[in-house]
Formats: sequence, C-alpha cells, structure tokens
Amino acid sequence: MSGLKSLGLLGSLVVICLLTVGCNTVPQQQLRLSQLRNRQLYQQNQALASQSAQASQMAQSLSVEKQQLEQQLASMDSQLQTANSRLGNLNAERTQLHDQYVSMLKRAQNGESPLSDATSRRFQELAEKYKDFEFDPHTGVSKFHSDILFDSGSDQLKKDASPLLAEFAAIMNDGDARDLNILVVGHTDDKNIVRSATKAHHPTNWHLSTNRANAVVLALSKGGVKETRMGAAGYSKFQPVADNLDESARSKNRRVEIFVLAPDAIVAGWDPKSSVN
Repeated sequence: MSGLKSLGLLGSLVVICLLTVGCNTVPQQQLRLSQLRNRQLYQQNQALASQSAQASQMAQSLSVEKQQLEQQLASMDSQLQTANSRLGNLNAERTQLHDQYVSMLKRAQNGESPLSDATSRRFQELAEKYKDFEFDPHTGVSKFHSDILFDSGSDQLKKDASPLLAEFAAIMNDGDARDLNILVVGHTDDKNIVRSATKAHHPTNWHLSTNRANAVVLALSKGGVKETRMGAAGYSKFQPVADNLDESARSKNRRVEIFVLAPDAIVAGWDPKSSVN
C-alpha cells in the first residue's frame, strides 16, 4: 500500500510538472506570434501611410494642373470670342465693300462713259494698236488680257506691257481725263494655284488677282497718274466672263479691268467729297 501511495504521489508530481511547463510554454508562443503580428501590422500601416501621402501629393498636383487647365481654357475661350468678334467685323466690312463695289460697277456698266469723245477715240486707237487690249466706248471700261501683261502665275509685268500702260497713263493725264478716277480690278480663271514656286508668292487666286491689280496701279503711278485717283481690287475666279470649259475661255477670264470713273464716283470705298485730299 505504501508503494502504491508512493507511485500515486510520484504521478501527481509528474502531472503537476507537465502542467506547469505547459502553462509557461503556451503564453510565450502566443506572445511571439502577437509581436510578429504587431510588427506586420506596423509595417502595413507604414506602407499605407506612405501610399496615402503619395496619393495626397498626386491629388494636390492634379488640383494645380486642373486650375492651370481651367485658366488656359478661360484664356482660350476669351481669345476665341475676340477672334469671332473680329471675324464678324471683317465679314461685315467685306460685305459692305462688296456691295459698294457691285453698286459702282453696275452704275459704270449701265451709265454713260465719263470720258469725252476725244479721250474715247484715243483709247479706241490704243485698242487697235494692241490686240489684247479692249476698250468699251459706251462704259469707258478697259480690259487687259493677262497674257499681254503677265506670265502665267506671275504678278511681274512683262516688258511689252510697259509701253501699253505708259500710253494709258498718258491718256489719263491729258485733257479732261485728268479729273477722272480709276479702279483696277484683277481676275483669274478657275484653276487653283498648284505649282509650289507660284504658291510661295500667291497662295490663292485671291492673292494673284489682287497682286496683279496692285502691279498695274503701281505701273500707272510710275506713268504719272496720281495714286489718290486710283483704287485696286481682286475678284479671284468668281467674276468670269466665259465658262472656263477650255483654255480659250479661261484665257478670257484671266484679265485686268480698268474702270474709269467720274470725279464724284467712290473708288474702293473712298468718297472724294469727304476726303481731306
């Protein structure tokens, strides 16, 4: 019996020791696991904080870019409104000038020539001398075919054109013709400018027609016609006198017209009655 009691006592001691070791072992493992988890959570929090800071910086940068874009858009909108306003004013002015020009041409074509009989005869003689120069004694309108004045695609007057324009200027500077005004109008055919060398100087038919009219005005000025008596205009391809179906018809549309106007006629928007000249 004493032996059994001893064995029971020994077993109890073993159990107590095992329980004591187990109690000490489990909390330490849990502590290590908890510390590891806390470290992981700390690292995750640090990463999230860094990402949050980066996101905040990106948000601030995007906000600044948005403000800059809004300012640029506002500036562009203001510039567009200004450009549209200017375009509207230019279109209104162009329409007004066009109406004045058309009205003036109708008066010139439908009315009597402002030239005297003597001056008309001199222009008729000039037309007989130069086959590519036309003169209408009923309206006083002179027409120069472009081939007699310019090479294709050029606004430089040919040498052969100088004597004709010099004689024209001499007639306009003599007798009662000295009181008359002049409007020079350039026209082209319907072929668009395609040669690069020509486009460099005349990007469109508008440029070519007005540049040719300017060249004739300057030649007449060199011939002694006062510049205050003259005006220049270009109508590109939009005032044809032929159908442009072949080269012969197109050559008729490539022309420079000179309208001789009465002293009180408005030349390209200039009213001599109200001018200080």
